[in-house]
Amino acid sequence: MLTVYGEGRGFRVVWLLEELGVAYRLRPVDLLAVENDPDFLAINPAGFIPALQDGEMIMVESIAILEYLLARHGPSPLAVAPDDPAFGAYLQFLHLGEAGLAGPMNAVFVGRALAPAERNARVTNWALQTFHSRLGLVIQRLANRPSLAGDQFTAADISVSYALLLGLRTGNYTPGSVERAYLARTTTRPAYARAMETCKATKAWAERSPTL
Repeated sequence: MLTVYGEGRGFRVVWLLEELGVAYRLRPVDLLAVENDPDFLAINPAGFIPALQDGEMIMVESIAILEYLLARHGPSPLAVAPDDPAFGAYLQFLHLGEAGLAGPMNAVFVGRALAPAERNARVTNWALQTFHSRLGLVIQRLANRPSLAGDQFTAADISVSYALLLGLRTGNYTPGSVERAYLARTTTRPAYARAMETCKATKAWAERSPTL
C-alpha cells in the first residue's frame, strides 16, 4: 500500500488519491520535532513533507508526486493528454500552484507567524507580492471557465486550490469573488471531503472549513 508522509502539502497527494480511488495510508509527521523521527528521516533525510513511499520508490516533491500517481494509476480525466489543446495550461497551473503560489505563501506565513518581528520585512512583502502577481494569472484563467484546464476538474485544480486554501487558512489572503466561486466548486467534491477527514486529525489547518 502507498504511504503518504505528512499532511500540509501532503493534502494535495491525499486529495488526488481519494479522487483516483487508490488505497493509501497517511503517516503524520511533526515538523517541529522531526529530529526525533528517525523513521521519517530515513525516508526523507532533508526532513520536509510530503513524501510518498510506493514499494522501494520514494518521492519527496508534491507536484512530482501528483504526476507520478497520475502516470501510474491513469489514464484519468484528472490529467490532460498531450494532444489536448488544454495541455499547456494544465501543466502551467499544476506547477504554478506550488512554485508561484504555495511557495511564496509559505514564506509569508513563516515570516509573519514564526518571526512576527519581521512581519513587514522586505522578503515577506516580496513573497506576498509574488503570490498576488501569480494569482492574477489564475483569476484571468477562471474568468470564463470553471476549471483551470477548461470544463474538467484536474490535478491542476488540486494544486492551485491547496495554495489558495493555505493563504486563506493562515489569514494571509482574502479570496475575491472569482476565487470564492472557484473554491466553492473544488471543495464540495466528495474526494475533498474524504481527504479532509483523513488529514484533519493530524494538522490544525485542516480542522475547519474555510469561510468563502
